[in-house]
Amino acid sequence: MNKINGNNSITNQPVIGITMGDPTGIGPEVVVKALAEADIRKAAKFIIFGMNEHLCYAADRAEIEPFWDRYQHEKLSRDYPHKVVVADYDEYSAPPWLKSPSKGAGEASIRFCLDAIDAARAGIIDAVVTAPINKASWKLAGAKWPGHTEMLADRCKSRRKAMMFIAGPLKLALATIHEALFEVRHKFKIGCVFEPIDLLNTALKEYFHIDNPKIGVAALNPHAGEAGQFGDEEQRIISPAILLAQEVGINCLGPFAADTLFLRAVHGEFDAVVAMYHDQGMIPVKLLAFERAVNITIGIPIIRTSPAHGTAFDIAGKNLANPAGMKSAITTAIQMAATKKNVELRI
Repeated sequence: MNKINGNNSITNQPVIGITMGDPTGIGPEVVVKALAEADIRKAAKFIIFGMNEHLCYAADRAEIEPFWDRYQHEKLSRDYPHKVVVADYDEYSAPPWLKSPSKGAGEASIRFCLDAIDAARAGIIDAVVTAPINKASWKLAGAKWPGHTEMLADRCKSRRKAMMFIAGPLKLALATIHEALFEVRHKFKIGCVFEPIDLLNTALKEYFHIDNPKIGVAALNPHAGEAGQFGDEEQRIISPAILLAQEVGINCLGPFAADTLFLRAVHGEFDAVVAMYHDQGMIPVKLLAFERAVNITIGIPIIRTSPAHGTAFDIAGKNLANPAGMKSAITTAIQMAATKKNVELRI
């Protein structure tokens, strides 16, 4: 991770919105611990979309003196005269000792996210960092989205979206996201492979200063199908998608057997990789950087990052959560916001 900008001028700094995630998970704890780092607080202003009570509880368990100011969430502003502010949703109730999915926690975490997305679209904040939510809680609360990615795309009215991850030296995007493995075949079309290649190429240029990214595209089947012996998706779908991307000027190659491609990317042969399904990509991500990996939603008009871990109900409230992933997500969001601003200034 690059060093974050140490500019301490409060008026010129990016404003980063952080959603607290599921109130009964480790979200409050990792948010408090991450922002307790002086170097992080020097680099930006922060608005936490969450519940002050839960943040204070997490701070008390971690023996951290509260360092934020509290406002009602209805009074949201970019111009708070403080480095860290909690936009407090005290009308919601989710007991911090409840360590399982619940409708109340789902309703609260949904509202944090929707309001943060709207604030980013309105220019009140420059990026959104989301702490982990629980998909079962969202379902109990009646959410129409299975997770953050689908909510972000829907709320931003974006037809295209992809999940991107950064895990140390590895950057990758997923061709399919939250589908059951046996259902992937019903959605596996040329477009669903081309889209993440295209979106990843754009994101690498716009947010990571890579002028001509070299993207490696994974195969779906063992040994890249062995010329059709183990499936023909490489020939019917993946290769045509790669050809289409090449025809519009994208520097991408493949399909390559997934059992070697990620190692090749880590060694520098590729700037990023497109994986065909969720666990094909997530296994190397979490193997390389389980506690520090960052999830980025690309294809939407706002910046959104998140740690790549879940709510960890089993350790919530015990002061055992590692904030490394949240710190990585915050510093990545700050870097992306700064890069986007520089690009806009050049234009």
